[in-house]
Amino acid sequence: MRRALALGAALGVVTASAVAVAKVFKLPDDAIQEHLGESVEVRNVVLTDDQVRDVEKASHAKVDSKLVSFYVGRANGNIKGYAFVDTHVVRTKPEAVLFVLTPSGDIDNIIVLSFREPLEFMPTERWMGLFKGRSLAKQSLRLRQEIPNISGATLTARAVVESARKVLALWQTLFKK
Repeated sequence: MRRALALGAALGVVTASAVAVAKVFKLPDDAIQEHLGESVEVRNVVLTDDQVRDVEKASHAKVDSKLVSFYVGRANGNIKGYAFVDTHVVRTKPEAVLFVLTPSGDIDNIIVLSFREPLEFMPTERWMGLFKGRSLAKQSLRLRQEIPNISGATLTARAVVESARKVLALWQTLFKK
């Protein structure tokens, strides 16, 4: 009986600490408004099979859903930028990342909206800043080559780099003219 109580107490501590790790930093709407302003239009697009193949070929990443939602910010009638929220699993838990793109499709900013893994595996703002100005047309985005790895957080780094390539390929397929 004592062992059962001790085990139950230990599981309670582990569960409580696992819940404490889950962290939501910003709501998507707040982050999008902060970066694109108040005039934001949501563009929901159902990708064709050809578009899915194009995105996967350009990004070397799997497209999980044919339905994608881009946010298009406008100021004075001109496009101010684009945003895309990508949710993916890092190790065993989801991470939600907002990718903000310039009107020409370069990465302007990457913001972690929520991170469910232990916080020591979360990428720093400085590391995320390495993506600024990058696009698929200018250079490839490969971990340990153009983008350095995050020591102790390789799975997180890999997930963000893959997502960045996918978002850039989606933008290229849907908006580049």
